[in-house]
Amino acid sequence: MKYGLIGEKLGHSYSKDIHEKLADYTYDIKEIAREDLDAFIEARDFKAINVTIPYKQDVIKHLDWKSEALEAIGACNAIVNRDGKLYGYNFDAAGLEALINHAKVDVKDRSVVILGNGGTSKTAQYVVKKLGCKSLLVASIFDEPNTIKYEDIPSDVEIIVNTTPCGMYPNNYTQAVSLVKFKNLKGLIDVVYNPLRTQLVIEAQKRGIPAESGLYMLVAQAFYGAQEFTGKTLDPKKIDEIYNELLKKKRNVVLIGMPTCGKTTTGKKLAPMLNKQFLDTDELILKMIDGPISDYIHKNGEQKFRDLETEVVKETAKQAGSIIATGGGAILREKNVDALRQNGVIYFLDRPLSELQVASDRPLSSSREALTKMFGDRYNIYCDCADKIIDAKGKGVTGIVNKIKKEESR
Repeated sequence: MKYGLIGEKLGHSYSKDIHEKLADYTYDIKEIAREDLDAFIEARDFKAINVTIPYKQDVIKHLDWKSEALEAIGACNAIVNRDGKLYGYNFDAAGLEALINHAKVDVKDRSVVILGNGGTSKTAQYVVKKLGCKSLLVASIFDEPNTIKYEDIPSDVEIIVNTTPCGMYPNNYTQAVSLVKFKNLKGLIDVVYNPLRTQLVIEAQKRGIPAESGLYMLVAQAFYGAQEFTGKTLDPKKIDEIYNELLKKKRNVVLIGMPTCGKTTTGKKLAPMLNKQFLDTDELILKMIDGPISDYIHKNGEQKFRDLETEVVKETAKQAGSIIATGGGAILREKNVDALRQNGVIYFLDRPLSELQVASDRPLSSSREALTKMFGDRYNIYCDCADKIIDAKGKGVTGIVNKIKKEESR
């Protein structure tokens, strides 16, 4: 290993993709057990490495030189080996500052609460002080000096920064705090980057509050690290280029709409064109039940089917880089829509009622009367849930696919 990332559990790291776009080196991902960490660092058999959870503080004792940011923060996320001497850096600080600016969150002269008190929290404390926050509190679930409990966070706080792993894959649907009581919130930053939008970020965005998860920070800190790794000055435009490229690669395309509007056929044709896997929530449900969905609903009722659908939607939404075709009623539960938004952009295939088909195998739309009522009940919900509306009137699958392809290429 000459260049790479070390940590304890790294199964879903995006760092390899990023670094190998930034510079001409092979970047390896290496999981190291705590008992093997000291021996690995002291062997010094690498040129430059990034360090992540939980070793950002443990590696400091091995360093021969520390950057100013590392000294101030007390956490190391990059080590460069120069002729056997180890030089330690903290590029998370520069990455977090870049994320805050990208999210258009204004910290200056505002009250800030940081969730968590680990190494990344120390980075966040350093950054928000540098950016001129008015006041700063650190909240923790543990009884630690100079921290407050989550329940004691002032309701008038203006900026929240989450530095905990709460909401990180595979525990996507957890969040450290609810935002309900924070009526004066002006911005929220979450350092978690998988999923692309955490539940905390989605809650803030639904209230019109500037908020963003940590993917931009990940790319920016890699950019500053790659400059030090190679000794070369890189074009800062690379941060946005790689961020946008990675976002498109990891982002799901979610198709919603009425039964028979063309979600499944569109998704199957679109998936290879966008180099994404295709997932159909109804097909996944069929694998879990004995017989067709219509029989399941007749036997167990719609409520039980919706519960099963929610379970499937939430698991499916965790996947990245997919085309997801949803059942027509998946958007009836807000929790389903929130789940789909974590990694996805939602497209409503807006096909008029006159072009929709009655289907005997769909118990909730098995007659023209039932289909008409369903359309009236759901149409505004589809529109409200959608990030983008595709006019499907009179269009076949090819026309719809081309429209979505064009949107995704922007």
